[in-house]
Amino acid sequence: MGQAGTAEAAVRYLRSGKAAAGRSTAREGSTAPLDPLPRPDLRCVGEDERAPVGQGEFRRVLGSFATGVAVVTAPAADGESGPAGFACQSFSSLSLDPPLVTFMVGRTSTTWPRIARAGVFCVNVLAAHQGALCRGFAVSGADKFAGVTYDAAPCSGSPRLADTLAWVDCTIHAVHTGGDHLIVVGRVNALGTGDEDAAPLLFHKGRFL
Repeated sequence: MGQAGTAEAAVRYLRSGKAAAGRSTAREGSTAPLDPLPRPDLRCVGEDERAPVGQGEFRRVLGSFATGVAVVTAPAADGESGPAGFACQSFSSLSLDPPLVTFMVGRTSTTWPRIARAGVFCVNVLAAHQGALCRGFAVSGADKFAGVTYDAAPCSGSPRLADTLAWVDCTIHAVHTGGDHLIVVGRVNALGTGDEDAAPLLFHKGRFL
């Protein structure tokens, strides 16, 4: 099965809550067996239980950890009118051999299924002056690429945004569950840097630094 088919299978599996069976279209005009994906038990706090940590306190304390900011983009998949993208604080390198990176995305994200269908993505690491660009990709329902300058990443064709600190062009390698988020692992096919002397865009305690 192609990488796009694998990612789509993960989305369908996680949404349905049961193992997929039979055959599924991996790409237009072709079919491939769809292997069941392992699904760990996800236990939620019951209504009669007290959550071990309040969500507000969780956000407050974890907000003390400053993170870089990136925009994850993907090309338009079959039937899509345009590319997809969203602002991301949870990007990280994962493995040197093979070269892997990871990011986390909410399971309710409307952009993630579009990236999954494409099967590829590009991580655009933002510079300090790109706060407005980040805000544009953080909204839902708007044309996020309106007025945005970009070209095509060399391997995936994903939008590679102009003036970023770095870009990482990837194929979706694996998708795992992580509570109310998905853990997406990408295999790096190409990467590069922009202005290496520019400062990064950082997010700390609910605001840009």
